[in-house]
Amino acid sequence: MIETERLKLQPLTYEQLMKYSALDFSLEEDLNLEKSTRSISPELREALEYAIIPNVADESKNYLFSTLWTIILKESNKMVGDICFKGEPSIDGEIEISYGTHFDFRRKGYMSEAVAAMITWAKTQTNVLKVSANTEKNNLSSQRVLRNNSFTPINEADGFIYWEIKVG
Repeated sequence: MIETERLKLQPLTYEQLMKYSALDFSLEEDLNLEKSTRSISPELREALEYAIIPNVADESKNYLFSTLWTIILKESNKMVGDICFKGEPSIDGEIEISYGTHFDFRRKGYMSEAVAAMITWAKTQTNVLKVSANTEKNNLSSQRVLRNNSFTPINEADGFIYWEIKVG
């Protein structure tokens, strides 16, 4: 678990990911959290089914680079969003970060704080040299999160902006 001033970031185990996917508050019960309104976008549902859950189930991989880390607001003991890396570092030491804030908790700086915590964690991993991300060109909130964390835009293509930050 990673802690910041306002947040706790909890990496989810395989069993917890299954509870997360069920959307029946069983994960909240498992983590002793207050119930909160959250949903799973079609994109996240697909990522869970085809990438996240299979990679976390693969015991030959370090699940911390593939699982969802749920973001918990200490003050209310509720989940406010999720963050993850999209797999283990590449041969070049690159990992990609992805994140989402639950609707009721947007525009409060939680995601900027969570991304900062994950970048700090990534810096402690000897095989990580760079963290990348991409945002839709019109997603100004996500771009602000990356700018707040010193990511640099490196390319634009097909409606996306590609970002990176060197950590090693």
